[in-house]
Amino acid sequence: MDVMGDKATLLDTGRFVQPTDRDETGEAAEEARQRLAAEAGEVEAMSVLGAMLLRRGDLDGAEPQLRAATAAGDRAAANNLGVLLHQRGYGDDAAGWWRIAAVAGSAAAAHALGRYHRERGDEPAAEYWLRQSAEQGHALGAYALADLLEHRADVGAEQWMRAAAERGHREAAYRLARTLDRKVVDSGGARADGGVIGAGGAEAEQWYRQAAARGHRRAALHLGAILEKRGQLKEAGRWYLTSAKDGEARAACALGFLLRDAGDPDSAAVWWLRAAQDGDGNAANALGALHAERGETQTAERWYRAAMDAGDVNGAYNLGLLCAEQGRTAQAEQWYRRAAYAGHREAANALAILLLQVGDAAGAQPWFSKAAEAGSVDAAFNLGILHAGRGTEDEDEAALRWYERAAAAGHTEAALQVAIARLREGDERDAERHLRCAAGGGSAEAAYRLAAVLDARQPPVPAHELGESAQEKSECEEWYERAASQGHRRAQVRVGMLAAARGDVVEAARWYREAAEAGSRNGAFNLGLLLAREGSEPEAAVWWERAADAGHGRAALRLALVYARGGELAEGKRWADRAVSLGPAEVSERAARLRDALREELSA
Repeated sequence: MDVMGDKATLLDTGRFVQPTDRDETGEAAEEARQRLAAEAGEVEAMSVLGAMLLRRGDLDGAEPQLRAATAAGDRAAANNLGVLLHQRGYGDDAAGWWRIAAVAGSAAAAHALGRYHRERGDEPAAEYWLRQSAEQGHALGAYALADLLEHRADVGAEQWMRAAAERGHREAAYRLARTLDRKVVDSGGARADGGVIGAGGAEAEQWYRQAAARGHRRAALHLGAILEKRGQLKEAGRWYLTSAKDGEARAACALGFLLRDAGDPDSAAVWWLRAAQDGDGNAANALGALHAERGETQTAERWYRAAMDAGDVNGAYNLGLLCAEQGRTAQAEQWYRRAAYAGHREAANALAILLLQVGDAAGAQPWFSKAAEAGSVDAAFNLGILHAGRGTEDEDEAALRWYERAAAAGHTEAALQVAIARLREGDERDAERHLRCAAGGGSAEAAYRLAAVLDARQPPVPAHELGESAQEKSECEEWYERAASQGHRRAQVRVGMLAAARGDVVEAARWYREAAEAGSRNGAFNLGLLLAREGSEPEAAVWWERAADAGHGRAALRLALVYARGGELAEGKRWADRAVSLGPAEVSERAARLRDALREELSA
């Protein structure tokens, strides 16, 4: 009986609204039974009948029944009479009856009275009555007390929020989970997208789950995010779907991304459309990107504009990208500027790049700086390039500082630049550390340079003799191979040399050929040497010619010798002349002697 007329239930949750599948016949019979009992003078029947009429909205019929029961000392009736008067607009009269019921021990009335005082700004009185309600185990009273204490940053708020959650209050469960998440962030934990999703661990998840199970759509959204982050995509999708169907636009957007990643862009678009129509800028951006991928640029632009209108600065940035791809430079600059002025760091970086491309380095630098200071790793790297291009010692130092900043944030090419600077300074240990970072991030040049650093430390490897077992590959060879497999030509040549040193002619030839076909003159020269040793001098000459044409002096000298031995003296002299001009000094000297000898033979 005490909870029947709870003020919060009436005003906030609509508990007195009858469910559509109610048993109207049974309720009518019950009402008739209670009316007969009330007419016979039974106080409890008057209270129950009054509550039934109040729940139905029949205030005129309910009031005399409630007043009669209240006069007979029924505290539930006093509480419900307060509710009735509050609905009629007589707040002070309602408070009087709630006070009577609360003093008589009604937790619901104490809650209603506490809410009444808080609405009028009397927080001490509100706290007193809400505490009375909460201490009697009233879930709504505990929640309202927690809300009041949290507003005042009182440490006792969590205790009562937890009490309300444990008694089944779904909003309390959700807010408790959020509190646990914020605690982790405040203590230095990681921040998730748009807030603190799942930072509070298992306990936070438990409360999100409890609130979500009771129909709390934001709790379902957060629970879905936790599960998605953990890789439990199927269950995450179910909670996103539940939340989205209840009208949570962010859940509809998240569900769209799950479906897209699962290979169903058409279904994703359905949920993005629903979310975008509810004002979700992220979903509008996703729709824009989807249409842009399909070449539907006008539709893409419309959705990017919708995202921008929804307050999502990514919309302006994406419009800039779209215009830039179409060669509409002036419009791209306009949208980049709009996003950059709104604090979009990648838009600031893109604007700086655009200005740099049109020759406005002075205009680009402030935007690179703004983006870098806001945390854009690419902008920090680009700022390093900008300073390095000016060629002065001070500018080189500034470039290195920005490279170091970008490298510390995981930028692969920046780490390579720092490593190169450290090698110039003679700090091989720090250079190796940065090379490992860059190589691990996929830089072929870093892998090659790391291998070279490690290679220089190794003692000379004795030549491989026939019958010996092949040596195991060293770490430096593994890094050479990684660089080679990424198409690094010098690494391919070096891997070929190491394979040849092991006696693996087939492997050596494979790597030399790859390097040569990619344009490496050293690869072509070495491949020619390998083929000549295997007795295929005509094929070797083909590769030496390719190397010599690319400026390899030793290859030109080898060709001169081949043609001289074959009796083609004029052709031999031609290649000897080429070898003299190409060098190096040792080759030039030998080629000059050969040329002079051939000249004498030709003139004899």
